[in-house]
Amino acid sequence: MLELQSINFVWPRLLWVLCLLPVLGLVYARMIRRPRAGQFSLAHLQVGAAPAPRGFAGVYRHGPALIILLGLGFLMVAIARPRAIVLLPARMDTVMLAIDSSGSMRAADILPSRIEAAQTAARAFVEALPSRVKLGVVSLAGSAAVVQGPTDSRDDLFKAIDGLTLQRGSALGSGIVVALATLLPAAGLDVPKLIYGEDSPGPANTGAALPSPGQTPPVQPQAQMKAEPGSNASAVIVLLSDGQSNFGPDVVKMAGIAANLGVRVYTVGLGTPEGVVLKAQGMSMRVRLDEDTLKKVAEVTQAEYFRASTSSDLIKIYKNLGTRIALQKHQQTELTAAIALLGIVLVMLAALLSFSRQGRVV
Repeated sequence: MLELQSINFVWPRLLWVLCLLPVLGLVYARMIRRPRAGQFSLAHLQVGAAPAPRGFAGVYRHGPALIILLGLGFLMVAIARPRAIVLLPARMDTVMLAIDSSGSMRAADILPSRIEAAQTAARAFVEALPSRVKLGVVSLAGSAAVVQGPTDSRDDLFKAIDGLTLQRGSALGSGIVVALATLLPAAGLDVPKLIYGEDSPGPANTGAALPSPGQTPPVQPQAQMKAEPGSNASAVIVLLSDGQSNFGPDVVKMAGIAANLGVRVYTVGLGTPEGVVLKAQGMSMRVRLDEDTLKKVAEVTQAEYFRASTSSDLIKIYKNLGTRIALQKHQQTELTAAIALLGIVLVMLAALLSFSRQGRVV
């Protein structure tokens, strides 16, 4: 897939050679008006010159010449060494699907509810990805837990998605860390330290459920492996949430860790900015979609943010996202050989066509 807006040339000054095309066209026009050697012309005996071929007859007669000019145009463009960014299939190995299962996902601003719409869309996303890609599922509430490790069994994934239950709290930052530790166990991430703070005990590299004691001081992101943001083509996180995070480490800082590891975090905003009022245990609270946080996470990791206002929109987004993830490798590619080959093929085709009709080339 070629990104047309990215086309540029290594030697752009050589494009001036395209000015020869109109000259060649004029030469051809003069040639067809001049009688050939040994050919007797009766034009001087006629009262009026014969009209030039029009319509289909004109295309039939002059078509080979036009095709030759087109082929020569492609060859002239090839001289300037065109190049562009090409979207190529990436060697995608694993995708972690992080789904917000906090109490705010009970809201019904997306029918039948945010969580039910999210589960339906997540199943569509699983079906949209190639069968060779492994997927895992992380549940995000007051703590983050891997409810399904990376697997290529779609049935196991469907069961994990359908089995999500709502809990209190929302720890999006913890979810990103747990998903990263599952995707890249060799990265050496100290999960408890990142989630709880500098003095927390516990083993590193764990994706197990981690209880969240409440809002903790911001943790400075640390990663032992450094990479360009978005450069890891084999691992991706897809975060589905309403963007509200009230437990665990800062979600944007945890997104910075993902960026340092080259992992993209695509975010899907579920809900409406105005939100709805939820009532529970005699208390009322308005839950809104926090788009700013989700946009920032996607921006930091060189990914994209999507917003869904209805359940059907969400399904379309997930199917589209599945295609984007499978085709996400952007590579600057020189197109000289392909364009030159196209030019040669057109010239040869036109020459053969002309020779078969008139016994000569043009």
